[in-house]
Amino acid sequence: MDEHYFSADPSVEFRRIPVQIVVWGHKLVMNTGSGVFSQGRLDVGTGVLFREAAPPTRQGGTYLDLGCGYGVIGVALATAVPASTVWGVDVNERAVLLANENAHGHGLADRFTATTPDQVPADVTFDEIWSNPPIRIGKEALHDLLLTWLPRLAPGGRAVMVVGKNLGADSLQRWLGEQGFPTTRLASAKGFRVLETRRAGT
Repeated sequence: MDEHYFSADPSVEFRRIPVQIVVWGHKLVMNTGSGVFSQGRLDVGTGVLFREAAPPTRQGGTYLDLGCGYGVIGVALATAVPASTVWGVDVNERAVLLANENAHGHGLADRFTATTPDQVPADVTFDEIWSNPPIRIGKEALHDLLLTWLPRLAPGGRAVMVVGKNLGADSLQRWLGEQGFPTTRLASAKGFRVLETRRAGT
């Protein structure tokens, strides 16, 4: 069952499980944990995201790892883009703890902050949002989540997301366009779509 991944305080006993991952040419040693998404591994969808989408090319910038889990996307972004500022958000307090620990372990604590959604300052905007979004929370909750964070993209900013084809990636792409966020498919691999969503502006 997946429900505990979306709980603020999962009831299962907490234990850390280390993994080694190579992302964009960088070796990351991460702690995963029980009660947190993708315990003990890099999940397939996030792996597709890393393989099919290159990291941001700009120097610096502010990025969001939406639904950060143990923080692998956010840590990868902060590692690949020097001088960037990266936020990670998750409702799961264990995920927030692990993500901050993993950032600290890679010397990124001054540029990466994981927190629960309500603790991100309201005036922070993002050049890019990266996410393996929690599709299984249900369509209505997912739509609410995306309509909360996509408007916080800076003008001309983009979101890069990986979504399973059998979990509604194509209908989500259409829906995002209908909400005023034009979305294109960057890649398709292993049953996943990598989507790029743009916010209008310059």
